[in-house]
Amino acid sequence: MEQDRPSHSDLPNPIYEPPLVQNDWTTSSVSVRAGSDRFGASQKEISDENSRLVYVNDPVKTNEQLDLGRNSIRTGKYTVFSFLPINLYEQFRRVAYVYFLVIAVLNQLPVLAVFGRTVSIIPLALVLTVTAVKDGYEDWRRHRSDKIENNRKVSVLVNGQIETKRWKDIRVGDVIKLGNNETLPCDMVLLSTSDPAGLAYVQTINLDGESNLKTRYARVQENVFSGGAGMIRCEKPNRNIYGFLANFEVDGKRLSLGPSNIILRGCELKNTEHVYGVAVYTGGDTKVMMNSSGAPSKRSRLETHMNREIIFLSLILFSMCALVAILQAVWLKTHYDDLDDILFYHKLKYSDEYTDGEKSYEYYGIGLESVFAFLSSVIVFQVMIPIALYISLELVRVGQAFFMVKDGNMYDEATNSTFQCRALNINEDLGQIKYVFSDKTGTLTENKMEFKCASIAGYDYSNMEDDFQGDYSSVSDDGEVWKPKVAVKTDPKLVKILNAGGDTEQAKYAREFFLALATCNTIVPYIVDTPDPNLKLVDYQGESPDEQALVYAAASYGFMLLKRSAGKVEVDVLGQRHTFNVLGLHEFDSERKRMSVIVQCPDSKIKLYVKGADSSMLDQISNSDVNMIEMTNAHLQDYSSSGLRTLVVGVRELTTIDIDVWRNSYEKASMALLGRGILMQRVAVDTERHLKLLGASGIEDKLQRGVPEAIESLRKAGMKVWVLTGDKQETAISIGYSSRLLTSSMTPIVINCHSSDSCRLNLRNAMETLTTSSSREHALIIDGKSLLHILDRNADLEQDLFDLATSCDVVLCCRVAPLQKAGIVALIKKRTDDMTLAIGDGANDVSMIQMADVGIGISGQEGRQAVMSSDFAMGQFRFLVPLLLVHGHWNYHRISYMILYNFYRNALLVLVLFWYVLYTGFTLITAITDWSTILYSVVYTSVPTIVIGILDKDIGRKTLLKYPQLYGSGQREERYNFKLFFLTMMDTIWQSVAIFYFSYLAYGHSTIDMSSMGDLYIIAIVILANVHLAMDVYRWNWVAHASIWGSTIATVICVIILDSLPDLPGYWAIFHAMGTGMFWLNLVGIVVAGLIPRFIVKTIVEYFWPDDIQIAREYEKFGNSTEIEMTNMLGSDRSRN
Repeated sequence: MEQDRPSHSDLPNPIYEPPLVQNDWTTSSVSVRAGSDRFGASQKEISDENSRLVYVNDPVKTNEQLDLGRNSIRTGKYTVFSFLPINLYEQFRRVAYVYFLVIAVLNQLPVLAVFGRTVSIIPLALVLTVTAVKDGYEDWRRHRSDKIENNRKVSVLVNGQIETKRWKDIRVGDVIKLGNNETLPCDMVLLSTSDPAGLAYVQTINLDGESNLKTRYARVQENVFSGGAGMIRCEKPNRNIYGFLANFEVDGKRLSLGPSNIILRGCELKNTEHVYGVAVYTGGDTKVMMNSSGAPSKRSRLETHMNREIIFLSLILFSMCALVAILQAVWLKTHYDDLDDILFYHKLKYSDEYTDGEKSYEYYGIGLESVFAFLSSVIVFQVMIPIALYISLELVRVGQAFFMVKDGNMYDEATNSTFQCRALNINEDLGQIKYVFSDKTGTLTENKMEFKCASIAGYDYSNMEDDFQGDYSSVSDDGEVWKPKVAVKTDPKLVKILNAGGDTEQAKYAREFFLALATCNTIVPYIVDTPDPNLKLVDYQGESPDEQALVYAAASYGFMLLKRSAGKVEVDVLGQRHTFNVLGLHEFDSERKRMSVIVQCPDSKIKLYVKGADSSMLDQISNSDVNMIEMTNAHLQDYSSSGLRTLVVGVRELTTIDIDVWRNSYEKASMALLGRGILMQRVAVDTERHLKLLGASGIEDKLQRGVPEAIESLRKAGMKVWVLTGDKQETAISIGYSSRLLTSSMTPIVINCHSSDSCRLNLRNAMETLTTSSSREHALIIDGKSLLHILDRNADLEQDLFDLATSCDVVLCCRVAPLQKAGIVALIKKRTDDMTLAIGDGANDVSMIQMADVGIGISGQEGRQAVMSSDFAMGQFRFLVPLLLVHGHWNYHRISYMILYNFYRNALLVLVLFWYVLYTGFTLITAITDWSTILYSVVYTSVPTIVIGILDKDIGRKTLLKYPQLYGSGQREERYNFKLFFLTMMDTIWQSVAIFYFSYLAYGHSTIDMSSMGDLYIIAIVILANVHLAMDVYRWNWVAHASIWGSTIATVICVIILDSLPDLPGYWAIFHAMGTGMFWLNLVGIVVAGLIPRFIVKTIVEYFWPDDIQIAREYEKFGNSTEIEMTNMLGSDRSRN
């Protein structure tokens, strides 16, 4: 057998040969198939205002009335001129930044200048600069990528000659030539291909991640060198990558174009020598660019709660400022007669004592002086609101993301994919998840289908064996042996029936059944070389894993699909080659839930083979054998209960009259300019009637490795796992049991309703049953029809569903649509503060992923739409366990402590300044220098908190995985709440009192200068803050030691340097202070006095009232001696939750 096998290194070679001489049937078949649209086509006429005109091979005329732009793309957010204003606008959307800007502006006013005018701007400028640099670098990378993309080369037809152009220079109307393995530079309508029938194969992996080949068609084989005749009227650019609506006017005819006639930017041409196409959408108008968007912007729960504490601190700040202003007013009134002689207040302006014979005063009266004191206090105490916290959070989250990405326990070898962190601002939310919403197919299961059993003519064939293959499971050709690439287990009894070659009724049904599987599909066969030159493997590529499994099964039983060319398929039927002319193909759609093919068999009989879901197929069956239908129904029930995906297969023999009627209807529908999609669907429905039942198939979608264990761990961690699937109820329930989502001890509550009233009644009855049931665990199982009535803006029914669902341990939703998945997530989000997580792998999961607080995409078999819309992405469902129980726990505890610590360290400095103001006549002249105040948050104490926020681990990985209940601390918000914040502030007040009053008692009656006191304060504050942090570190390593103690040493060095500069206040003060023993005694006394209460309280609480974390840490340290106590404690905690 002659073959044309082009050698391609990246894909196996297609089994292809030019089409045979076509008779009337085959000619019709080509035009019919070319006109088919997978997702339907026009529902309305394209009006002038909603269309664009594209003149083939005439970009000048196309663009003369309205410049449609070139093909240049820009994914960068900024330009050189817009970067500064846009970036600053985005940053100042944070209210805290506006607050610090106001503070900096106030400090520029002479009457309010407390700090140096330059110094006061440094903190805000530093934060803005770091963020701007980060944003600028990211945008520069995008611009660099755009430049590379825009300057790629492509062949374009210009004045009858092929010329090379850069991608960015392509215009709408240009005719483009692409060769095999080349990437599409724009969205283009096919004009002609190297295939005589106008077929082309494309790979959309760059568009949606799917590696299977898709077939596209040239509506007519246009001669592009004939002068460029033709005009396309197409819809205006839109985001629908699965739809396309256009009319092609050529040679006096008007043809309809659909999704199968356009190839989108980013697709790759495969196994096609060349194609010609006309550009219809370019640059930002292409569908992929219109759909390109980053991960959804979400804010973490902790950051939202943090605003509450910032408001509280702001109230404290303004209260302190008001108190200072009031006390200053009282002080001024008390000392009014002495103001001329009190140097510290400077009522009299001594630099210019007399002006025109009058004394010059800086005194504005008690009222204005109090106002100025209030505003000056705001400036002095501004660091009460920790601006450095925001940039520290960003750095810590980046560090946490780095270690999550590098975690080998979340690396998927099968897909060679690592964990992806697409949203850096919600790391800590991973430690607070309460509800997990999961898709089933491709998320819990592998989405790699395996043929397991068949029901043919009412007989069940499910006794599959590995080593039993029929005589025709391989074919020979010119000394070569061809075998299916994937071996399928076969039923010996069924193989014997087929191989016997008899004319029994059962054998006839079996042959028709597998012939239907071999022909009723869109699979393209490819040949794969092996080390043995005489052995070739046949690899079946297609858009659907189900189709692949069915075709492999047919091949294993002796019905091997060998070739697919224009209008023909060649099948080896039990050792004999047969060519079937494909007259028409009605592809699967979600309305019909089935697909069909019309073929002319070698004996000239014309048959319609149909396969589809049992819900859509059984109503079309007209078999007189009622027993066969009943037995098939029983087998379908058994297959579904075993967790198998089922399809029903039928056949109908068509007469010449049937074909004429069908062809006329099909041609009218395919040429229609109004309602074409509906008409095409109606033709399919009218044809797929009066079917003869052949049988049914059962395909297993295997659970991913580790799914049962993962679900069990998540449930032990206190999470409620809900599965939302489009599969039928029986299949979903079976998967629920095999995945340990459902257990035999659970009482199932099933809701299947067809009206709002029945839903209301069933929900309330179920709630009554649940409250009176003696069972401890309940599972709610509800179908999509019920949800359709419940979620249809019916608040009462939604509340009833919420009450019932949240009272159950498990919820399983079957036959649900994508928007219903999002509706279920919204149901929980609107009525509870619990954190939600959604995980899925397909485009139908995108709405659910974006609705949840945390969205996770699986890099699976259904493309990358879910990944592109997610916050995090990974390869397997089981990786949820280390992600949530380990990294989520660590991230939550680290960020929680980091926020509280930042509040503590800033408040500690402010309170020391506050006590000092009270004892210096409320003049707001601070002992601590401007530079030390600024460097305190930026340098002195910033590095330790960032390092600990990235590296510290309260509990080890093994313990967290062994005891999932430890995850509950995040759900209960034990590490960050207002109570902890209040206690932290009380501790801060005590430590500030220890710093100030210990120093006051030591130096209150001495002649020490203000600068020396300021140096003592800042060094004591840094030491106390770092030792405070050290007391809470769980895991010490050299990095933690270097950051904490190194920062302390760096503080002393910085103070020495600042006091060594003659131009700054406090010149040489530190050397005078450090030269006395009192200085060192004070430091030791401050640290001891400040931390003793904290140490005592911490010891008592951990000894008498230990929490989960403390007991777990003791378990790690002492082993089995605390394991029993820990298990009992965790068990009691779980029961409370």
